[in-house]
Amino acid sequence: MLKVEDMSPAEMHALLQREKFGHLGCSRDGRPYVVPMHYAYDGKEFYFFTTQGMKTQFIDANPQVCLQVEEIQDTTHWRSVMVVGKATEITQPDEMQRAMKLITENNPSLTPAISATQLDSLGRAVDIALYCITPELIDGRKTV
Repeated sequence: MLKVEDMSPAEMHALLQREKFGHLGCSRDGRPYVVPMHYAYDGKEFYFFTTQGMKTQFIDANPQVCLQVEEIQDTTHWRSVMVVGKATEITQPDEMQRAMKLITENNPSLTPAISATQLDSLGRAVDIALYCITPELIDGRKTV
C-alpha cells in the first residue's frame, strides 16, 4: 500500500524553487480550465508570462486560481504542491521589469508563450500579459 503524507513548509518551498513548470487552473462561469505554465517564484509570490487568450479571459473574469507543481520519479515516488491564490495582472513598468527578470532567469526563451506572440509593425510584441499570483494557501503531499 502506498503511503502519502503532508509535506513540510520547507519541503514545499524547496520544490517550488526547484521546479519551473506547473499547471495553472482557473474557472469562469462554473467551467474549469487547466493549462501547462512556466512560472517564477521569488519565495513569496509567483509570476508568469503569457499571451492574451483563453486563460487571460478566465483570470479577468475570476482571479482565483491554483497552480499545481509536481516532481514525479515514478508512480510510487512523487511530490505535489498546490498553490491557491489570486492572480493580478502586472501593468506598472517597474513591476513588469522585475517580473520579467525573474521569469527570464527561469525560462530564458519564454516558450511556449513567445512562440505565439504576434508583433506589430515596429516588431514589438502586442498581446503579452504578465501576472502575479499571491498565495492564500500552499499545500503539499508526497509519497514515503
